[in-house]
Formats: sequence, structure tokens, C-alpha cells
Amino acid sequence: MLSFFRVNDPFRLIGIGIYLLVLTLAYLLINPFSFTTTQLSWILLGERVGEGFLLYRDIIDNTGPLSAAFFRVVDFLFGRSQLAYDLIGRALIIFQILYWNSILIKFRAFEENTYLPAIIMAALFHFCFDMVTLSPALLGSCFLILALGQLFSQTVLQKETTESTLLIGLYAGIATGFQPNYLLFLPYLIFTGIAISGFSFRQLMLSLIGYFLPIILIGVFYFWREGLKEALEIWPLSFLTEKTNFQSIFDWLMLGAFPIILALIGYFIASVLRGSTINQQKQRQLIILWLIFSAFEFLLIKRQAAYQLVIFIPALTYLITQFFINFRRGLISNLSFYLLTIGLPIACWWYWQNFSSQNYLIQETQESYSPSLMIMGNDLTPFQKSSLGGPFLNYELSKIYLEKERGLPEKARIYQLLQIQKASQVLDPNGDFKALLEQFPSLQKDYQATKPGVFELKK
Repeated sequence: MLSFFRVNDPFRLIGIGIYLLVLTLAYLLINPFSFTTTQLSWILLGERVGEGFLLYRDIIDNTGPLSAAFFRVVDFLFGRSQLAYDLIGRALIIFQILYWNSILIKFRAFEENTYLPAIIMAALFHFCFDMVTLSPALLGSCFLILALGQLFSQTVLQKETTESTLLIGLYAGIATGFQPNYLLFLPYLIFTGIAISGFSFRQLMLSLIGYFLPIILIGVFYFWREGLKEALEIWPLSFLTEKTNFQSIFDWLMLGAFPIILALIGYFIASVLRGSTINQQKQRQLIILWLIFSAFEFLLIKRQAAYQLVIFIPALTYLITQFFINFRRGLISNLSFYLLTIGLPIACWWYWQNFSSQNYLIQETQESYSPSLMIMGNDLTPFQKSSLGGPFLNYELSKIYLEKERGLPEKARIYQLLQIQKASQVLDPNGDFKALLEQFPSLQKDYQATKPGVFELKK
């Protein structure tokens, strides 16, 4: 099987397609995973945006604006279909696999052209159930990998390429629009562009213009929709919220120890024991710096879940491929290949089936709630059969937003949000909504407490 994918033959993609199909059927048909808290929040966001409300101005959440627009389209086409989220996610994965493998072949990243990166990348994406479904991180990583591909082109071409340098910044800026945490890759692009790709001042400025262009256009859109002030207020607050650890780093390291070991061995062999061209040395430097900046990105992440790990996959794929290329034959290479492509997805699938984390996997509930619901807490389980009925979607961000010192105009703004978006029922386990009612006495005539932590809209 290892020798099958080593051959530079596009028909090997058929085998990769069969491999992905088998894994997809296993994930979807054999004891499928339920919605996650994050996935349900994106569904609610898409529904709310489809109702005419604007992220940041009317909805307090930390999702990227481009992701919110994408979830609105998904909601319009498919509603709350978990299958749609899974299939769209896998379509994005297939795109990344095909693109990254073609980049590695086009720019001669290895001594031989091979389709090993494609099968390795497909296996790594099945490290966890939430890495193969639609998410802002996956959407943004599609554009970051495009930017990385353009950086690879800079290691080969020996002339100024205006189009390539512009695209590097443009792709990275779009990625930030989908996933705000990817802002951290701006210094990566600047550093690698100057130190490795040898950007001139003109190329650097062109790349920065490309980066800020989509962000400026997003700002213009919010200005046009009269929401720029709120966007500039809420977007920085999203980096100050309390971190929620849905999954532990220990779980990740335990499951990912084998591919990490293969990557380390691959890097050691390629950089120390084997010769490489100057272009390949530059490419390896790009990859190592990519891994370093990807690790630093977790300082900004507020929802610690495996779907955030998709940013590591292109670099790990590159390094693990080095391992298999340099171990051409023998028991070690074949056994390692089967453990990675078959053992890793099966082991991870089994492990996450027995995984339990408070408030991550949504459990079925028999309790009935109002169709229009607002929850002032982290448990989104009641939203299974209800829609968002207020401005507060991300509780941690909403809590910081409400705790800020405010003048009369800002308080009037919050009151207006609550008046326009009146939820039929409010779940208030922490007393935040009760404090709002005390702050705005005129709201008390609209709501009544039916039991501790539950408020109903008066009829």
C-alpha cells in the first residue's frame, strides 16, 4: 500500500478517494457523533443572520464575520442538517489535500514526486471527529494553505512576482476574516517574506496591502450597515474572554504522539542526514516557522477543541512525508504507514466515542423550551429545538460586554438590543439577566420569573 501511493500517478487519487469514502461512511453510519456546542452555536448564528440581524451589532459572538456569512448560506440551503456540515467539511478537506499535494509536487519539495502527502493528510484530518466537519478554523485554513502555497512559489522563482506577493497577503487577510485568531499569521508572513523569501520593500508593502484589503472591505460593510462601532468594540473583547477547555492537551498529545514522532524523525533525517537543495531548505524553514506560529495561535484561542488543530496538518504532512520518502522499504516504513493511515483514524474514532466533556457534545434532552430562547450560560443543550431569541450568543463574551463601564448612550444601546430582540424565555443560571432587569426597570414589565433562573415573556 505504501508503494502504491509513492508513484507519481494522478490515478492514485482514486485510491485516496476510496480511503476518504470509507472513513466518511464509518463516521456517519457507525455510531455517529452528535452536535457539539460550538457547532450548535454556529447553526444558531447562521439562523440569526438569516433573520436580518448583524453579527457584533445585534449578536454578541466572537465568530469571524466571513464565517457568519457562510453559516447563513448553509442555513438557507440546508437548515440544521448535521449531514450538510459534515459533507461541506469533507469537501473543504478534499480541496486542501489536492492543493497541498500539487504544491509539493510543483515546487519539488521532495526528491521524488509522490502522492504520499495526500493519503497522510487525509489520515491526519481524522484525528478527531470535529476536524472533519465545517468550522471557522477549517474555512480559514483553506485560505492560509493558499497563502503558504504562494510562499512556496517564492522559494523557487528568482524574479519579482507581483501577483504572488499580493495573493499571499490577500489569502491571509481572508483567512483572518473567517477566523480572527489567524491574525497571528500576519507576523509570520512578514518574517518569512523578508527572511526566507527575500521580499523587497515593494513586495512587502504589496503583501500588506493584500492582507488589509479584505479587512478594510469588511469594515466598509459594517460602516454601511451602521455596525462599525460595535464591531470595533466587540472584536477586541473576544481576545479577553475566559478560555473554555472542551478537550485537554493531554488527550491530543496521547493520540498524536505517533504522528509527532514520525514528523520529528522526518525532520531530523531531511535536515541532518540527507542533502537538499537551497529551495528545499527554504521550504523546510517555512514549515518549521509555520508550526511555531501555529502553536502560538493557541494563546489566542478561547475554545480549546480539536477543530482548532487543522492549522498544523499541512506542516505535519510535509514532515511525515519526509520520513516515508527516506525510509523507502522495509518493515518499519510499512508498519508505520499502516499505523498512521489505518491505526490512527480507528484509534481516534474509538477514543472519542468514549470521550465525555461537559457542555461539548450535545446530549438529547426531553425538556421542552420556548421556540425563542435566550441562555445566559454556557450550556446550549436547550437550543436543540429552539432558536436564538436575544443578542447574547457567546456567554463569556457577553459577560465581559455587559460588565464594561458604560455611559448613558451605551446603556441605551443595550436596552435597545433587548427591546428589539425579546426572547420568549430566558434561562439565567448565573443571575446575569436578573441583574439586567434591575439595571433596566422598564424591562421588568415584560418578563416574569416562573422559577429560579427562568424568566418568561409576559403575554
